[in-house]
Amino acid sequence: MREIQLKDAKATFSAVIEQAIHGNPAIITRHGKKEAVVLSFEEYEKLSRVPSFGRLLAAFPGDETDIPARSSKPARDVDL
Repeated sequence: MREIQLKDAKATFSAVIEQAIHGNPAIITRHGKKEAVVLSFEEYEKLSRVPSFGRLLAAFPGDETDIPARSSKPARDVDL
């Protein structure tokens, strides 16, 4: 992903957008600090739909019998 200074992004905004649409997003920097990212709406939608780990667990399609029982063995010793 390329980095562009804010002033350059303003001057070439249409080109920055066009490149993002074609799969080449850009990080916008201001005073050397990363401030924003320009990416296609399609890529944004993909990223915004990533489920949380909790939702993935809650959506588990199996039965309780599909999950093996916990081991009754003691935990291994750890040197501290």
